[in-house]
Amino acid sequence: MTETVISDRAPEPVGPYPHARRAGDFLFLSGIGPRTRGSKEIPGVMLDSAGTIKSYDFEIQCRSALNNVRAIIEDAGAKWDDIVDVTVFLTNMRDDFQVMNRVYGEYFKSNRPTRTTVEVTALPTPIAIELKAVAYQPLRKS
Repeated sequence: MTETVISDRAPEPVGPYPHARRAGDFLFLSGIGPRTRGSKEIPGVMLDSAGTIKSYDFEIQCRSALNNVRAIIEDAGAKWDDIVDVTVFLTNMRDDFQVMNRVYGEYFKSNRPTRTTVEVTALPTPIAIELKAVAYQPLRKS
């Protein structure tokens, strides 16, 4: 059994894919960043007139991306503590890893999913972080 999930609270996907897809007891989230639903706004990012990043507040982006993951997880009927694996994509590991690690720890106080963090050259929109998560939620048999 598979089903797709589109959250009314998370930013719209930038391509032809859902926010998440359930496969049996697992929920696989597509990569999600800090964008704001219904707008081109990226919390914590200042762009110039050409759309190039002038400056960014990484902590604001990090919190926004984690909140977007939470919205998708909840809208799929799962709980934050159901997350079992997270992949973090950063565009600047040297400058942003410590902040991400601290903020991530605030969000995952009791639940400690496995995690992989990688640096990438760029992401599809002018963001500094993207998260991909997997949740395990046994379906209840009726």
